[in-house]
Amino acid sequence: GHLRRHQGNTNVRVSLPAVCFVWQIAMIILFGVFIRYDEESDAHWVEFKREHNITSDIENDFYFRYPSFQDVHVMIFVGFGFLMTFLKRYSFGGVGFNFLIAAFGLQWALLMQGWFHSLDPATGKIYIGVESLINADFCCAGSLIAYGALLGKVSPVQLMVVTLFGVTLFAVEEYIILTLLHCRDAGGSMVIHAFGGYYGLAISWVLYRPNLHQSKRLNGSVYHSDVFAMIGTLFLWMFWPSFNSAITDHGDGQHRAAINTYLALASSVLTTVAISSMSQKTGKLDMVHIQNATLAGGVAMGTAAEFMITPYGSLIVGFCTGIISTFGYLYITPFLEKYLKLQDTCGVHNLHALPGMLGGFIGAIVAAAATESVYSAEGLINVFDFEGSFANRGVGTQGGFQAAGTCVAIAFGLVGLILRIPIWGDPADDNCYDDEVYWEVPEDEESIPPVLEYNNHMIHKHQDM
Repeated sequence: GHLRRHQGNTNVRVSLPAVCFVWQIAMIILFGVFIRYDEESDAHWVEFKREHNITSDIENDFYFRYPSFQDVHVMIFVGFGFLMTFLKRYSFGGVGFNFLIAAFGLQWALLMQGWFHSLDPATGKIYIGVESLINADFCCAGSLIAYGALLGKVSPVQLMVVTLFGVTLFAVEEYIILTLLHCRDAGGSMVIHAFGGYYGLAISWVLYRPNLHQSKRLNGSVYHSDVFAMIGTLFLWMFWPSFNSAITDHGDGQHRAAINTYLALASSVLTTVAISSMSQKTGKLDMVHIQNATLAGGVAMGTAAEFMITPYGSLIVGFCTGIISTFGYLYITPFLEKYLKLQDTCGVHNLHALPGMLGGFIGAIVAAAATESVYSAEGLINVFDFEGSFANRGVGTQGGFQAAGTCVAIAFGLVGLILRIPIWGDPADDNCYDDEVYWEVPEDEESIPPVLEYNNHMIHKHQDM
């Protein structure tokens, strides 16, 4: 197969349409069997309102959750998509394949999360509403993070497989962490970032390419591709408070999560700039750090966002994670590549895996330190959901379970080590990071040969180049 692939033809002409058509038809059939509107989106809402003494349509969850949903949706498609356009010749692949796998992933997520969280035993149906859509987007995020570690080195068919398994694993680990262990993880430091980060790193390690240096010329940015990536960064940065608060409790929980995230993000920008400048003898800033490490505060705040971490506590979280994430880009990524044979295109280790793990442990510490004087007795029950079979759980125990949940998320990410992602249509080692392999790329004005080509020696010169 390798000889054929060196001609730059990866033959996804059969496998890509097959996967897209067959899997989409499977979605239609499975949705037909399982998925229905919930009581707030069903036409019976009028009756439901009357029976439950609901006075106004404004009490429909749609009006409460939809602003959060919009922001999360922008993050998934615009934020993640444009963040991955930084490579000089892989911007179509960054934003385009992100679009493809998120569109597939959210459908599969509605099913997987539905089977685990909201399958009605009486009817055997899954009832979906606006919160299901937010959760499905969250579920996709894990696979999109994994894509960041694989960017430029895999085919769209492989990415679909990564997403199929990624969403499946996500639904299982999320069920274990949130339901069985009863952890709180509103912004997904554990279930989204730690899981997705380590999942992508595991797959990247399995798909290690000893000869990737043959594509080194394309593994970098140009001026305008870094500007495009910065658009993704800013969308993510602006909407991260929505991301961390989207599925928190109505009222103070959502309010507090947004404030805490807003502060942590702001703080991480300043420390990122500081370390980026310090790391260069000239004091110049590196766009890679500004595009990524400035977001680490949002990742690390994901679990503790709805807790009473205090505003200055949020600033401290951002302060530390901005430093740690930038150090990751400076020292850990080169180390992983050299000694662990781990090629991480976007540095998801530094933005998601490590800050996600830290966020999980920060959440555990903040939970264990919770007191009745700070939260009030009812507040503790409300924030940590100490109800039903968990009514007698103390904050110390909760902290222990939060820490355990972080470990579970990482363990599920590392399941990527045993996934044999098939090598369908992946680019050759000297053909990575290049859109030409999978896209019709219009010619740049600069690449049109000069008019002088009627001179015979100019033609030969051009071919030599």
